Amino acid sequence: MMAGDSLKVRSACIRGIEAQPVTVEVSLSGGIPGFTMVGMPDSAVLDSRSRVRCALRACDYSMPRLHITVNLAPGEMRKTGTGLDLPIAVAILAATRQIPSAGLEGCLFVGELGLDGCVRPVRGLAAYQGLAQGLGLELVFSSLGPEPADLRAGMRGIRTLGELRSGVARLSPAPTPPPVVVPEAPGAPGPDFADVYDQEEAKRAIVVSAAGGHGMLMVGPPGAGKSMLARRVPGILPRLTPQERKEALLLTSVAGQDVEGICRGERPFRAPHHSISLAGLVGGGRPVIPGEISLAHHGVLFLDELPEFASNVLQSLRQPMEEGVVRLVRVDGVYSFPCDFLLMAAANPCPCGHLGDPGHVCSCPPGRVERYQSKIGGPLMDRIDLHVDVRRPESRKLIRCAEGLSSESMREQVLRARAFRRDREARMPSGPGQTLVGALSFEPRAQAALEGMASRLNLGGRSIVKLARVARTMADLAERASVSREDVLEASAYRCHLG
Repeated sequence: MMAGDSLKVRSACIRGIEAQPVTVEVSLSGGIPGFTMVGMPDSAVLDSRSRVRCALRACDYSMPRLHITVNLAPGEMRKTGTGLDLPIAVAILAATRQIPSAGLEGCLFVGELGLDGCVRPVRGLAAYQGLAQGLGLELVFSSLGPEPADLRAGMRGIRTLGELRSGVARLSPAPTPPPVVVPEAPGAPGPDFADVYDQEEAKRAIVVSAAGGHGMLMVGPPGAGKSMLARRVPGILPRLTPQERKEALLLTSVAGQDVEGICRGERPFRAPHHSISLAGLVGGGRPVIPGEISLAHHGVLFLDELPEFASNVLQSLRQPMEEGVVRLVRVDGVYSFPCDFLLMAAANPCPCGHLGDPGHVCSCPPGRVERYQSKIGGPLMDRIDLHVDVRRPESRKLIRCAEGLSSESMREQVLRARAFRRDREARMPSGPGQTLVGALSFEPRAQAALEGMASRLNLGGRSIVKLARVARTMADLAERASVSREDVLEASAYRCHLG
């Protein structure tokens, strides 16, 4: 171990949903022994000095009695997280010639160190994998994580620092898994719509919602089955495509969530509690991570007890629902997270929940009902395509267990409608200057009905477009090339008011 020795190791840290490359430079100099770290590290990165010291001693390495300077380049980027522990330790060991330096230049090291020298996984494996592949490097990551085998393909796993004594080339590469074959049918049995009795009208609306990607609000008294209906929606949606799976996997991995279901092709289902904060829903924090709306990307976001959410939290959904992306402006830049989700929301008609319930008397004063319903806000309601009144099922039908539509039959309708829409759009691509009714293939009587409904309901531009698209989805479900008057009338039935 001599003063003047230096070495560089490749690493990365997470910024938003991307892994940014970081070069760890270690220089040894004479003088008073110490450990200096530069390059805009946050508190978690600074704490790595203590973790590295203890980990080296635990694995019978020697901590050099020299002044250690660690530079994290580029210096203008804020470094966050604990994933830089491993590359810092590797750079120190290689600079002091305690491990072979051969092969280090072709590797990307990421991992947190325990005081006993074990290498722990950090969030964002999918992002690190993507960066390593893009740079032509081999990722060296903890082998102790719960990630599926297909996510670990092309990397070298490491359990403790002691495994580096014989060099990085001796680390065992992860076995290459067989190609992932995603079945069209659900891989595991989930909750079935057949278990929800006497809600055929709501099931019809859910089929329309799933087929066309329309947001839906269910209003009804407690015990009507709103939550049961919403939690069964993922079972009728098609499996994730390879591109959708890649995007959802990246978001889920960066957030530190379980990715097993995503790897199987299952669409995400997120149901945050109504006490969630603004940062928890749309993303934020320090470091900035995706929120629930991004974790529901290409899946279902279920907001139960919608009026109980904080007003600023609900209104933050307006722009992401329109654009499919949320942009968070922070001092260090703009963070963009995709959030193309299917919104399923549920609400009681009033605080006591019994407004309009024939079996119970509402005890809420009129003013309180209006205040309760106004919590959602008109602009947000205008962005929800389907407003469905869910009634309490009849006790007779519940006792007799009169089975209705199953998830299998509903899923078949959804898949056929989506396939018909793809074929229709391929045959009739929309061009510039085309009218709304022309692009959606409205019959003359359907156009007249649309104009009449828009005038009668005093609909704005956004509501007219949404009504037309819902009618188009109903025509797709019937596999009709043109939208009929009946489609428009059925679609207009879902443009009601809360309560």
